[in-house]
Amino acid sequence: MAGSGSVLAGRTAVVTGAARGIGQAVAHALMARGMNVALLGLERDALTAAAAAGTGSGEAWHVDVTDESALRRAADRVTRRFGPASVVVANAGVATVGPFEESDMAVWRRVVEVNLIGSALTARAFLPGLIATRGYYLQISSLAALGAAPLMSAYCASKSGVETLAHGLRTEVAGRGVGVGVAYLSWTDTAMIQDAWRHGALREVRALMPWPANRTHAVEPTAERLVRGIERRSSSVYVQPWVRGVQAARSLLPGLVARRAGRILGSEGPRPENTSPGLLGPGGRAAG
Repeated sequence: MAGSGSVLAGRTAVVTGAARGIGQAVAHALMARGMNVALLGLERDALTAAAAAGTGSGEAWHVDVTDESALRRAADRVTRRFGPASVVVANAGVATVGPFEESDMAVWRRVVEVNLIGSALTARAFLPGLIATRGYYLQISSLAALGAAPLMSAYCASKSGVETLAHGLRTEVAGRGVGVGVAYLSWTDTAMIQDAWRHGALREVRALMPWPANRTHAVEPTAERLVRGIERRSSSVYVQPWVRGVQAARSLLPGLVARRAGRILGSEGPRPENTSPGLLGPGGRAAG
C-alpha cells in the first residue's frame, strides 16, 4: 500500500535514528506512503542525505535523543512544520560487545542511555501530538528482549527495558486513543551488526544459535514489515514470523542460550578477547 492509497497518507511521522539502517528504511517507506516524515538523529550530513533520498516529503532534524530539552524543541519544530505526529518510531539505538566484567562502564551506560532513556524521552516529547491525533507509537525492541545473548549485556538489558516501557505506556494511553506497539526483530544487516561480526567470540555465539535465529536479515524487507505493523496499529510486530514462537517459549531461553554458549564462555573454554570496541558502527561513533 503506497502513496495516497495508504491510511497514513497526509499525516506526520517521526523516526529516530533515521540516518541509516532500519531507521532510514522505515522513514523512506513512510514517505512513500504519503507521510510527512521527520528524520531525527545525530549524524547531520547523513540525515540530510537520507531525507533527500526518499520519495516524498521528509526533513532532517539533528538531535540527541538523550537530550530532553533538545527533543522537546525538535517536537515543537516538527509540529510547526508538519503538524502533530500521528506516528512515532523510537528506533535510535547503539550497542557494544564484550564480557561484562571487562566492560568500559561509561560505554555500557551510554548504550542504556541511548536505547532506553532516549526512547522514554522520545515518547514524552511527542506524546502530546500522539494524543491530539489519536496516533501510534512503535517501540523498536529486539529478539534480545526475549532471550539475552552473552557479550551484549547492555544492549539486551536496554531492549528488555524498552519492551516493558512500551507495555506500561500502552495501558496508560489506550483510553485516549493512542496505540503503542513493540517490534521484535532478529539480526538485521545494518552497519552496527556488520561491525559486531568483526568480533570473533560474537560470531561463534551466533553460530551456536539454532536456525533460524542465526540468520541475518535484509534491511528493506524488515522496514516494510515494520510499516505494515504501523498501518495496522499492531500491539506486537514480529518482523520474522518465527519470533512469535520465541515469545511463547521465552522462559526456556536463558537455559538454552547458556548451554549452547557454554563451550565458548565456560571456565574451561577460551576466553573471548576483550577488544574494548566502544559503540559499534558509525551511528555508535556519533553517539559516543
